Parts: sequence; structure tokens; C-alpha cells
Amino acid sequence: MTIEKKQQFVRYAFYKIDPAWRRLDSDLKNQSINQFVETLNNFNSDLIVRTYSLMGTRSDAEIMIWSVSGELEQQQSFASGLMATTLGSYLEITYSYFAMTRRSMYLDTHEVNDKKDRTVLRPMDRPYLFVYPFIKTHEWYQLPMHERQRMMEQHFEVGHKYPEVKVHTSYSFGLDDQEFVLGFETDNPSRFLDLVMDLRHAEQRPYTQKDTPIFTCILKSAQETLDALG
Repeated sequence: MTIEKKQQFVRYAFYKIDPAWRRLDSDLKNQSINQFVETLNNFNSDLIVRTYSLMGTRSDAEIMIWSVSGELEQQQSFASGLMATTLGSYLEITYSYFAMTRRSMYLDTHEVNDKKDRTVLRPMDRPYLFVYPFIKTHEWYQLPMHERQRMMEQHFEVGHKYPEVKVHTSYSFGLDDQEFVLGFETDNPSRFLDLVMDLRHAEQRPYTQKDTPIFTCILKSAQETLDALG
């Protein structure tokens, strides 16, 4: 596989803790948290890592770790290192979405003055992240390019109405079950809600085959994320 210059590997990993961990002695729990945090921090020089809590937003995931790397093997070493910890032995991976960055085929006409390198993912560290995997229908890819371009430009125009919602697009074709994974960062969850409702009326909407599950994640330090487990 030829990798474009600066393309990155992106993983959104969701975990649920075994209830048995909560029944451990407080000292043992704290030791396992400290070990996990230390292990995670040891990889910070190789990967971009952000940790999020989902406590109170879903029943099937309590932690999300967003990791971005330049090499695929770095993702594997990171995942293995975390699961080898004491806390890792109590974690179940309930969802995992893997993708890569690349430049969109629709952006040349959409943002001709945009000088940003879209193959480099730059977390904004806003307090809320919405993870949104989805798949397009086969019919979408059979449409002429100019038809898809027209509908995507309409889609982008809706997005421009919500500048406070920053989207990170990554691509999973041939790498994972979904086709795209979007990460939306914002300071205000209601603006993301409004954006998604607005996009329901877009012409390209019927060409979305699946866009669930959707995850509401709250940015916290690794220590805070694990302390929130209880």
C-alpha cells in the first residue's frame, strides 16, 4: 500500500470496565490507574493521544481513547501496552474504529483557498467530541462525479453555518468495516445537535446507508477519565 506523505493512522477505541474492578480495594484501584496513566504517557512522544469519558452518555462504553500515529505498528504497540496493564485486564473493547487521513476528492473546488494539510489531524482540545462512523450506499458511488460534487458542496455549505463545530475526517476503505469516521469537536453540544438535524434535509442524505452508533465523549485527562469510573 502506498501511503501519501504525512498520512496518519487514526483509532477511536471504546472500553467498558469489568464491574469486578470497582469492587477492588481502593489502594489496588489507585495503583492500577497510576500504572495505566504512566503507560499511556510513555507513548505520548510517538502518538497523539486524547482520553474521553462516556460516563452518563452510553451504557456500552465508559472510556474512549483517540490515538493518531504516523505508523500502523505504533497503534498496535500502544494498544498492546495498555491491555498489558492491571487495569487493562479489566477492560473490554466494545467498539473500535480504525482509519487513515487523506485529502478529500471534493475539497479542491470547495476550499480553493484553504492552505491546511488535510492529511494531518490536529485535535483542538475542545471539551466535547462526537464520534460518527458511517457508510455510503453503493448507489452513491455510481453517480457521476459532478453530481456527487454538487451535493457535497451543498453539504459543505450547511457545515459552514456551524463554524464552532470542527470536523476531523478519516477514511476506512479496506481498513475497517465502516467507510468513514468523523470526529466533531465543539464547545457546545447543542450546536452539533443543530448541525446534524440541519444535514437531515441535505440532498445527499438518502445515500447514507448507516451512521450509527454515534458517541458523545467528554474530554478529560487520563487520570480524570479513569477516576470517573468510580
